[in-house]
Amino acid sequence: MRRLGVFALMFCLSTALAHAADAPAQKFVVFFQQWSAALDDSGQSVISQAADYVKAHPGNVVHVNGFADPTGSKRANELVTDLRAQMVAEQLQTDGVDPKRIRQRGRGSVQFALSSQESRRVEISIGRH
Repeated sequence: MRRLGVFALMFCLSTALAHAADAPAQKFVVFFQQWSAALDDSGQSVISQAADYVKAHPGNVVHVNGFADPTGSKRANELVTDLRAQMVAEQLQTDGVDPKRIRQRGRGSVQFALSSQESRRVEISIGRH
């Protein structure tokens, strides 16, 4: 009977660990003004929260993806999204995140549903991969 109890405990523990490893990525979003990569106070606050989360979860990787609204040329939007991602990644580093854990990329322009503001963003996704 004791073996059955130990087996049940081991099974529950392994199941819990498997679910923790499959936890969905945590996501933070920083918004920008048109044609800008400047971080405002709101953006700084979001990045600070993301940095705290990353430091509390040392096994995770940070993906920083920049986006732009469809206004302007494809190349201009690629450049501004690269710059936005770089600004956020640098602020994460300033806030104590190891640069080896950060993967950054500009994604170019994307369509929006309600307002062009939602397209002018950087998403910070924190997860196992």
